[in-house]
Amino acid sequence: MGDVFWGDILYTGHMTTNPFYNALFAIAYIIVLVTVMFVGPSFLSSGPDQSIFYPILALALLVLSVALMAYLFFYQPLMLIIDGKRDEAVRLFLQTVGIFAAAIVALLLIFFVVRG
Repeated sequence: MGDVFWGDILYTGHMTTNPFYNALFAIAYIIVLVTVMFVGPSFLSSGPDQSIFYPILALALLVLSVALMAYLFFYQPLMLIIDGKRDEAVRLFLQTVGIFAAAIVALLLIFFVVRG
């Protein structure tokens, strides 16, 4: 699949070079994951207090999360570096991390305001 421009956003395959979207997808994944972990047990019948499956599931979820975050944060910058566009790659990575950090600060502010 070739590069496609939509406005000023470049889509290469299924990934965007817009740092806002990359950070937004990361935050959305975290929110969905935590919501499922927080609300999910109330829908399930109570199981054993200790099971070998808990650490297995925790490590599997950790691996999935690391892989997804690596894809969201590093894939496009790596492709840009391979294409010889180092400055653009560094800018995209730092913008994505900066927007992600700003979103975390915004969520913390919302938490403290709502908590009162």
